[in-house]
Amino acid sequence: MENSHPRITIEPGKRGGKPCIRGLRITVYDVLGWLASGMSNAEILEDFPDLAPEDLQAALAFAADREHHVVAVSA
Repeated sequence: MENSHPRITIEPGKRGGKPCIRGLRITVYDVLGWLASGMSNAEILEDFPDLAPEDLQAALAFAADREHHVVAVSA
């Protein structure tokens, strides 16, 4: 899948090639996990000052786009 999200980077040698935020070692899945655990955007940004509000939005957009492109396989 082509990455059309400029704030999301995928580098084979970084975090096992998982999608990261702007080349940081913070993955999209880290952000999703923090949000799913109940952390607010403000709490995440306070705990991880390298992140910007746009990064959190980009992680959500990337995940939504990826989910939209999942191909279901029937058994």
